[in-house]
Parts: sequence; C-alpha cells; structure tokens
Amino acid sequence: MSIAPLDANAVAQYLIDHPQFFHEHAGLLGEVKLSSPLTGRAVSLQERQMEVMRDKFRALELRLSDLSRRAEENAGIANRFHAWTQALLVSKGGAAMARDLADGLRTHFIVPQVTLRLWNVAPEHAGEWFAQGVSDDARIFANSLRAPYCGPNNDFEAVRWLDDAESIRSTVMLPLGQPGQSFGLLVLGSPDPARFTTAMSTDFLVHIAATSTTALAPLRA
Repeated sequence: MSIAPLDANAVAQYLIDHPQFFHEHAGLLGEVKLSSPLTGRAVSLQERQMEVMRDKFRALELRLSDLSRRAEENAGIANRFHAWTQALLVSKGGAAMARDLADGLRTHFIVPQVTLRLWNVAPEHAGEWFAQGVSDDARIFANSLRAPYCGPNNDFEAVRWLDDAESIRSTVMLPLGQPGQSFGLLVLGSPDPARFTTAMSTDFLVHIAATSTTALAPLRA
C-alpha cells in the first residue's frame, strides 16, 4: 500500500495547531537543517530562528531611527513656526504685516525667496507692493488650489513676483482665504530643485497658510 506524500501546508498547520511539538521532540531542533539566506550553508532550526529574529530587530531599529529623525525634524519646524508667529504678534500691523510675514518666513524657515500678493484690499492699501500686478489668471489659479502646491516651478506667473524669479527651480504656493474664495497667494521659492517637492508633507504649510490668512485678513476691503 502506497503512502500519500505529506502536504506541506498540512505539516505547517499541524505545527501551528500543536505548539508543544518541539517541546516534546526537543532533539529535532538541532537535527532539522535549513538553508541560510545569509551564508548559504545549512543551519539548525534554532540558528535560522535567530537569523529571522535578528532581521526583524534590524528592521525595527531602522524604523525607530527613521521615526526619531522625523520627530527631530518636526520639532525643529515647530520651533521655527513658533518664532515666526511671535514675530507676527509684535508687528505694527496694517501694510507692515505683509512685509513682516514674508520676512519672517524667509528668516525663520531659511527660505531664499518669499513674496505674496493680495487682491480686493482696502482702498488705503491699494497702492502697496503686495496689491500690484495680479492678473485674473493668477486669481483663478489661487482659487483652484485646494491644498498647498509643492513642486517644480513650471513657469508660474506667481513665481515671477519673486525678486529673482529666473533662479527658482522649486516652489510652494499657498492660497490665502477659504477654499475657492482666495484673497491672496503666498509664494516661496528656492533655486534648489529638491527643496520643495511633490512628496513633501504639507501639514505645517497648511498651518502657515491658515495663520497668514488670519494675519492678513485686516488688509481686505
């Protein structure tokens, strides 16, 4: 009578269902040989288990290191955000707020170039630098943004508002106001194409846009 070959899945399930098996047959732990993917040689089940555990431990170490790095980066950004908001609190307000806001971002976040434009401003601010040179297309673009734009400078009109627009390779553009009802656009630019990318997190940028919206709202008509 022929014996049906054992099914590998059935063996695996048996060992899962009977965790005491190797306790009852401890000698097998040293006799079962497995191929090590690290050395290619045959190792005991115990040695292979240790290799697996070391691999998991290394993966956890790398994950923990990455989380620690991200936490440090976020803490640094939070500190810069705090310093920037403090600078806004001591601003004289009015037209000076626009300049203090842009200068603060440039200084505290070490952004090479920063500018902004507002529309529908109060009559007394109509002649200010931040109310000049905004086309209907730029306003439509700002209203179309539902989140901060981060990425390459694709010859955006808003980027041309920066002092040295020709050098800008990556940019951030933040709509000011409610979604679809923008009253301004905040523009950050860098000559480094990797400074602002589509893969970067935008959580703090959303906070910057919200704070800027509140700080600049008194300039509206």
